[in-house]
Amino acid sequence: MNKKIKLALVYKKSYNYFQPNHFDKTTADFFLKSFERNETLEVTYHPCEKTFDTRKLKGKCDVILLPNNRSDGAPDKLENINEVEIPVISRTGDPHWANRYNQTQFIEENKIDLVFSSHPDSYIYKFYPKSINHKTIIYGLEKQLYEKIIPFKERVKDKILCTGATGKTNIKSKVANAILNPKRSGWYFYKLRTLTTKLPYVDYSKIKKGKYANDDYVTYLTRYRASIAATTFYPTLKYWENAAAGCLTFMEITDTNNGHFIGFEDNKSAIFINEKNYKEKFQDFLSDPDNPKWEEIAQSGRDFAMNELSNDKAVEIIIESIKKLIK
Repeated sequence: MNKKIKLALVYKKSYNYFQPNHFDKTTADFFLKSFERNETLEVTYHPCEKTFDTRKLKGKCDVILLPNNRSDGAPDKLENINEVEIPVISRTGDPHWANRYNQTQFIEENKIDLVFSSHPDSYIYKFYPKSINHKTIIYGLEKQLYEKIIPFKERVKDKILCTGATGKTNIKSKVANAILNPKRSGWYFYKLRTLTTKLPYVDYSKIKKGKYANDDYVTYLTRYRASIAATTFYPTLKYWENAAAGCLTFMEITDTNNGHFIGFEDNKSAIFINEKNYKEKFQDFLSDPDNPKWEEIAQSGRDFAMNELSNDKAVEIIIESIKKLIK
């Protein structure tokens, strides 16, 4: 029997996304559930505050995992990390905040050997130096939540669902953001998503008290045959969540967001859209919503997401990276 890899999850007690009452369970599901499920790993949990003395782990673990390379979720400092020589891996959040939160400095000071995210390298290295070791790993889909879904034929077919943050389209807001919040506004990150919400046949509702229209997110998604996943500079979790929910997913896939790396195929497992063709693509569906090809594409997208883009799959990929670090 192969020896298990001993993984120590070190995190700040106060980390917002690990709190039981936090509306967004994605981070907690990934770090507190999916690693535990993998039979290759022996996971221990080490909540702390501002610092964590890694000498506690010497001889007791093979690798340290941090929930992010930022001191809201990880301790400000891994003390004595040079002495214990335990490899450290960490998730990284949105890379465009790297300078604001001194994330490169955090990586260097805490001797983090590998950071991972669902972002493509092309976006990561706009904000991080090439010396940082990054691996693109798609995570966040807790497939157990998507096993029971409403059948495609029973869903709303005369509307397309759009969810998530959007930008403000009035001139005053655009000008203000260009001056006060350049390259950080909702309009900047979600331009196409914002445009789609102005269409009469697109249902859009902002999140309220952690729920969409009195449903959890998965249930809300599965009420619709078709949904939209659109992010300007990189794909987000919605791309694989919407597909896993069995929606015919209209995905913004462009050279700008470099979204082809996820693995979906146009007209086979998703419908690719951009700022020039999105209305035409929507009308193709709405003019003939009972055409069996839509359900076939939706099912193909669901199969791909559930089989290849789940948290469990992400953990398997991370384990392969860990093995290289602990040789």
